Amino acid sequence: MKRKITKITTFILLLSFTTSAISQCLVINNIKGYTPVANKPSLEQFNWLAFESGKVIGRSDTLPTIPSSCQQIDGQGKTLLPGLIDAHGHIAGLGQEMSRANLRGTQSEQQAVERVVEFARHNTKSAWILGRGWNQVLWSERQFPNKRSLDKTGIKRPILLTRVDGHAAWANSQALKLAGINHQTPDPEGGKIVRDKNGKPTGVLIDNAIGLVVNKIPAPSKIEREYAFDKAFAHLLSLGIVSVHDAGINQADIDSYQERSHKHQLPIRIYGMLSGADRHLKQWLNQGIIKDDNDFLSIRSVKLYADGALGSRGAALLAPYSDDKDNKGLLVTQPDELQNLVNLILSKGFQVNIHAIGDRGNRLVLDTFETAFKQVGGKALRNRIEHAQVVSLKDIPRFKTLDIIASMQPVHATSDKNMAGDRLGIARLKGAYAWQKFIQQGTIIAAGSDFPVELANPFHGLHAAITRKDHSNQPEGGWLPYDKMTRYQAIKSFTLNAAYAAHQENTLGSLEAGKWADFILIDQNILKVSADQIWQTRVLQTWVGGQLKYQAKPTNAN
Repeated sequence: MKRKITKITTFILLLSFTTSAISQCLVINNIKGYTPVANKPSLEQFNWLAFESGKVIGRSDTLPTIPSSCQQIDGQGKTLLPGLIDAHGHIAGLGQEMSRANLRGTQSEQQAVERVVEFARHNTKSAWILGRGWNQVLWSERQFPNKRSLDKTGIKRPILLTRVDGHAAWANSQALKLAGINHQTPDPEGGKIVRDKNGKPTGVLIDNAIGLVVNKIPAPSKIEREYAFDKAFAHLLSLGIVSVHDAGINQADIDSYQERSHKHQLPIRIYGMLSGADRHLKQWLNQGIIKDDNDFLSIRSVKLYADGALGSRGAALLAPYSDDKDNKGLLVTQPDELQNLVNLILSKGFQVNIHAIGDRGNRLVLDTFETAFKQVGGKALRNRIEHAQVVSLKDIPRFKTLDIIASMQPVHATSDKNMAGDRLGIARLKGAYAWQKFIQQGTIIAAGSDFPVELANPFHGLHAAITRKDHSNQPEGGWLPYDKMTRYQAIKSFTLNAAYAAHQENTLGSLEAGKWADFILIDQNILKVSADQIWQTRVLQTWVGGQLKYQAKPTNAN
């Protein structure tokens, strides 16, 4: 007779697994399990999963019976999926945002200012007031904010508030003064100081101009940095995310990750992209790839930038913005410099991952890769374009020809749908957020969220990929619905495809024998429920390497 374990006993047993490696064979049964499998056109289904020493040893569809030596855990009929992988996020940024003024969802410039005032009142010891999340597209006035509204608060500290996409920032006069920004300050290359009709800075800075102020902000202490990481890790695990491709890490991040890795204290898996703008880049490349034996830390790629973002009109376009006829966006990295960087990185055996949002930005990156492959090779390194949001229909086939992975964030489509048409016009939308066009030609899509630009919740991404609707399930039928993903395609993009994009498909991304036992239990079957409900999915448990890392609190506890 199969051993039954009560709900309370199960909870106590699982908690004991969080402190050390589990060598005992465990089976979680009474589940509705699903996993992608390489070269299979649909998800494999199973009702129990066996794992030992952190790795899968079999499932109900691959083993005849549960091994007699395994201890059984009742999954209580819940749905089990591979742990989800976010192929593009910013962990330090997420942790910092959780400790700063949150301007996400504000409906006006004045409401954003009120939140800043409230944050300043509760954080009297902060030398700077920092925040993130404003989006003028959601404000009734739909205009960039101005330093005047911040100056009128009477706050006697420098203020810098980053737009939701990270490609624009809003500063008060004190912050501008500390950075030496005035009406005579020239725009930096790849950046813009927004000015009024008299040529005076308004307080809004675009792309590389943000650095003029950021460079004046004191670096966080080690304690502050580790606290931010801890908050981010806990949040990600609560969302069912077991691995993150951290897009643009610096030396402090590397030091923290390596220290945690050596002490076996990384709670999630990190695939680090080195910041290509960092002065340490050549040193890092010469030191070679970093990888631990348990796949918790892997650093073998570099993050570069081609252009800015669509919301701040910094994405580089082939033709002017439809709502700004004199503006074609910005190239954050100039073509010659980008070519030299790509050649250098590929020659050292590192993968190149380049941010490109506009159609000109994407074409520049494709041209750069094509030239680099001829000059130094590196086509097999699984190079990626991060975002690939707006691509000329002529350029989409080049992703396949050049073996470029499209690292895309489905939530960007549903966040941008209210302004993308204004920025681009109807014709260019045909190559925007074009997931199904990429998939049908055989291009791999690795999905993520770009947190903290967007919320990190991967079920928001799955919902957006499958429905192309917002959380009010609008518009009816989905926005540009011809590029929706199927449920299978969406789940694969957040699991096996994301693992492939990190050279990790042999150990991560699916629940196959010999792979790490990274899985989640969720409160509804996202293969069966109405697609409109997928974004509401709640994670009950998150397991990484056969260990329980997150347990949701009971919702009906007595």
